[in-house]
Amino acid sequence: MIWKKSATLRARIRTRSGISLGVAAVLVASLSTALAVSASDDSSDDATNPVAGPKATAAAPKPTAKKPPGTGKGKEEKWDGQVRVLGDGSTSYTGPQPGQLKAERLKPGEQPPQFVVFSWDGALESDDRLFSRFRRVAKENNAHMTFFLTGIYLLPKEKKNQYLPPQHKTGAAAISYPTDEHIRMTLEQLGGAWKEGNEIGSHFNGHFCGKKGGGDWSAAEWTSEIDQFYSFVQNWKTNTGMKDLDPLPFDPTREVVGGRAPCLEGQKTLIPATKPFGWRYDASSAGDFQIWPAKKDGIWDLPLQLLPFPQKKFQVLSMDFNFLYNQSKGSTEGDPAKYQEWRKEARDAYLAGFQRVFHGSRAPMFIGNHFEDWNGGIYMDAVEDVMKDVCPRKGVRCVSFRELTNWLDAQDPQVLARWRLLDPAQPAGWKQ
Repeated sequence: MIWKKSATLRARIRTRSGISLGVAAVLVASLSTALAVSASDDSSDDATNPVAGPKATAAAPKPTAKKPPGTGKGKEEKWDGQVRVLGDGSTSYTGPQPGQLKAERLKPGEQPPQFVVFSWDGALESDDRLFSRFRRVAKENNAHMTFFLTGIYLLPKEKKNQYLPPQHKTGAAAISYPTDEHIRMTLEQLGGAWKEGNEIGSHFNGHFCGKKGGGDWSAAEWTSEIDQFYSFVQNWKTNTGMKDLDPLPFDPTREVVGGRAPCLEGQKTLIPATKPFGWRYDASSAGDFQIWPAKKDGIWDLPLQLLPFPQKKFQVLSMDFNFLYNQSKGSTEGDPAKYQEWRKEARDAYLAGFQRVFHGSRAPMFIGNHFEDWNGGIYMDAVEDVMKDVCPRKGVRCVSFRELTNWLDAQDPQVLARWRLLDPAQPAGWKQ
């Protein structure tokens, strides 16, 4: 991917008592701020063009606090036996997503499945074809995943002034705008991923962290950010002029029901902003142990988790960059002689976390990733190893966050409340 460098990234990472804490590696986690491969100098005001006070800050558009219309007037045509209504040709809605987990309430004494959710921040298909690679791995292993799309990854750089980021100047972003070719590849991957049963969620737009980032935004500013995300996804064909591509097979205003905030910042004001849009969950908190999820203000809170790091004797956050930080001190090009050792460490940590709950509380396991070739691509390889190991197992369901929330909503709330009291490694005695 194409990230802006951040001089403050490593300074914002904290560790205590040998444990990589959630908020510590969270800033590490979402990584628009992390370790650039390449970036244009004019896409971020903070990096190269400091804002001289409030007068230089772009005003946020008036929030709608409700879902924008998903389809416009246009012709109807058939697709896979369902009707899609075309607006400007950018988006369409085809009805229920194919191949989704059936959300049924467990019978008394029935053991829950072991859910594992693999999720990806950014969801940009670049020259290394990692998006398509993991679509293939998921299909081969009966898995669904969640792809958190960054809205401006569908917005050409020459149209960047359409983005009005909260507390930043017009068109600013902490990440680079994509090339036309990357937009084209990403659109093809998004449509294919959705048809295969994967979820498209939101990673919002400009990926701002720290000062004037999501942690400083009001609910109204988050509302503006969500409105703009929907607009960029709905109107990609108008914005890009790529008339030769098929419409996306989904309407984002109906299909996007959750997200992960950049650097996992701002959940307190983000959750109130998401409720009028009908969002079901938020994956923007971090550092929780592997316990059954609960709701915050009516929204499912689905955090990254602390996993056993067997070789290091402490807990590590369940995201690729946290391994990188602990192994190569944040460098994306560490010692090649260590790559195979580090790959095994990452894989073993994921599997240790899986085994702990699979033979214990059966709490869902959440793994976060980026489409990056850090340290020779070892973290991609480790995740693929884990998917191939756990997803085909009996009793395991590798699902999207949306499928998981559908299943959670179908369960008896009192039963879920009892399960939350379980230690991750504690067998529940399901038949009792």
